[in-house]
Amino acid sequence: MKRFLTIFVLLLSSVFIFQTSAEAAKTKYESWNALIDEMDIILNQAYDAYFIKDVTGAKDLVNKAYFGFYEKHGIERAVMSYISGQRGTDTEYQFAKIKRLMTDNAPNKVVRTEIDTILKMLHEDANELDGKQDSGWGTFLAALIIILREGTEAILVIAAITAYLVRSGNKSYVQIVYWSSFAAVIASILAAIAIQVVFDISGANQEMIEGVAMLLATIVLFFVSNWMLSKSEAQAWKNYVEGKVKMAVATGSGVALGGAAFLSVFREGAETILFYQAMIADAKDHISMVFLGLGVGCLLLVAIFMIIRFGSLKLPLKAFFIGTSILMYLLAVVFAGGGIKELQEADIIPVTPVNYIRSIDLLGIYPTVETLVPQVFMLLVVVVSFIYLKSRKVK
Repeated sequence: MKRFLTIFVLLLSSVFIFQTSAEAAKTKYESWNALIDEMDIILNQAYDAYFIKDVTGAKDLVNKAYFGFYEKHGIERAVMSYISGQRGTDTEYQFAKIKRLMTDNAPNKVVRTEIDTILKMLHEDANELDGKQDSGWGTFLAALIIILREGTEAILVIAAITAYLVRSGNKSYVQIVYWSSFAAVIASILAAIAIQVVFDISGANQEMIEGVAMLLATIVLFFVSNWMLSKSEAQAWKNYVEGKVKMAVATGSGVALGGAAFLSVFREGAETILFYQAMIADAKDHISMVFLGLGVGCLLLVAIFMIIRFGSLKLPLKAFFIGTSILMYLLAVVFAGGGIKELQEADIIPVTPVNYIRSIDLLGIYPTVETLVPQVFMLLVVVVSFIYLKSRKVK
């Protein structure tokens, strides 16, 4: 508990430190509609450039609207905080879709239609954001939702790993996970400072960093969960403990588990700080409610951790390992979709739309071939693993 309180104090402090720079970024515009009006001009300029066959110039202008306004001035964070995470995801996908159409030299009419769609979405969101009453409890709820949304996945990973270590008789190695989580918080704070002050990392570079972190977390979680599934049978676990567990945890497995904890926290940390930075700048007379929402959210995350950490210890051995491995498989699938999406936004991976699928941000599902293919592949591997382990048991 003491370690978690230290982590949360660091998070609170880092959010407060970035308050001044956030206010500076927002004072140029009197309202969200004023920001969107400028984006409107840029996106129409993008279409004009595309119309005269300047594809590169057109895509640069779309990137300027997205990275230079939608992200930089906190529109994305405001939409996800005060409207819905789904709306933010749909808007991001629409930007990527427009750039893909331009790359494919789609007909002018098609590109014009999609630009009109994004402008309609942006103006609707601006009207909703500007029309919201400045409510203290509304600010509290938004701040609470942010920390719960961004922190739950990391907490699930940390709780599952620590429960596994305790259950396997390797409680001393829990320190690896805690210290990895603590290091991830420090790294997140440093990354947030770098993004805003030192290197001015923004736009595609920021998306690339987030995407790579998520894909690394996917790989680590996938292999750890597969390893745990193979130990779900009591006899297999008994044999493993007797011969290899201490060496594996002290070397390879210990590093892998610590790496999973680090990446899970780090991939959320800097983004969470930046979300609160934008929220504080917009909170006006209700800044205290932002910190109250953050504090309550942190306490709820601690409760979630305790429930998984100690509740799972009472489960039968087989149910514990199967349940934990399934949880990590699911998180790996979510991270895979999210990581590819971030790289798509950075223009590193192309976007091939799948029109009959809707985005489900909570599950990391997005309507593109590039995000869905690795997720389907991972699910197939899970099925094959279950079949293989079951057949081995029968023999």
